[in-house]
Amino acid sequence: MITALIAAAISAPAPALPVLGTAVPNARPALYVVNDEDTIIYLFGTFHALDGKSAWFNDEVRTAFTGSNELILETMVPANLLKPVIQRPAPQMPVQPVGPFAGSASFLSTNKMVMSAGQSQGMSTKHGADAILRDAAEEVGKPVGGLESFEFQLGMFSKIPGAAPPSDPMQAARTKSALAQMLNRLQAAWNRGDIESFTPMLQQMEANSPETYRLLFNDRNGRWAQWIARRLQQPGVVFVAVGAGHLAGKDSVQHKLGRYGIRTARLN
Repeated sequence: MITALIAAAISAPAPALPVLGTAVPNARPALYVVNDEDTIIYLFGTFHALDGKSAWFNDEVRTAFTGSNELILETMVPANLLKPVIQRPAPQMPVQPVGPFAGSASFLSTNKMVMSAGQSQGMSTKHGADAILRDAAEEVGKPVGGLESFEFQLGMFSKIPGAAPPSDPMQAARTKSALAQMLNRLQAAWNRGDIESFTPMLQQMEANSPETYRLLFNDRNGRWAQWIARRLQQPGVVFVAVGAGHLAGKDSVQHKLGRYGIRTARLN
C-alpha cells in the first residue's frame, strides 16, 4: 500500500523477479466494473509496492486492461522521477484536480519506517501494480492519465506530518518488524482479493486522525466517484486503478458511486 507517488524515495534496488518459466502463485486482486449502454469503466484496487512474487496481471485483470481504451491512475508521477518515457495524455474527458487537497494513495507512505519495512520484505514500487500497469500501457501506446495532479499530491503531503520513529533502537526494530508483518498480511490479502482486510486500518486512521482520514480517503473517494459518474456520460472503455484502500470500508469509491444510483459489480 506504499504509494507510487514516492517512488523516487524508495531507492533500494528492486528484488529480482522470478526466473522466466518459474511458476509463481496466482493472484486475483479485486476488480470491479461500472457500465451503462455505451461505457465500461473497470475499477481496480492496486498495491503500490509488491515483492514481484505473484502472478496478478492475468485473467480478468489482463482482459479488462487489454480491452480498455485508456488507463487512469491516481496521479501521473513525472517521468524524470521514474524513467524516460513518452507522455501520452489521455483523450476525451480531461482529468483535473478537484478541491484544495489531493493526497497520496496511502497514509502509510508518509512514514519512512514503513517504506524501510517494505524494502526489508523485498517490496518495491518498481513491482507495484501501478508501475506495471503504466509500463504496459506505454508499451502499446495506450493513453495514460491521472485523477489528480502530482503537484496537488505533493501539497497534501506537506500538510500531513509523518509519524516520528521510536528513539529507542530496540523499540524501533520491533516497530519495523511489526510493520513488515502488517505489510505482508496486506499484500497477501490483496493477492487473494480480500479488499475488506484494509478496512480495520482505515477505521483506526479515522479514529486517530479524522481530518487526515477525511482528506486522504473520504473526500478523494467522493471526487473520484464523481469523476466516474461524469465519465459514464461518454462512450468508451476505461481502466481506473487506485489504491486498494480506496475500495474498502464505509466510504469506499463503490459506496460513493451508490449515492449517484450507480451500481458497481465485482468481476473476480
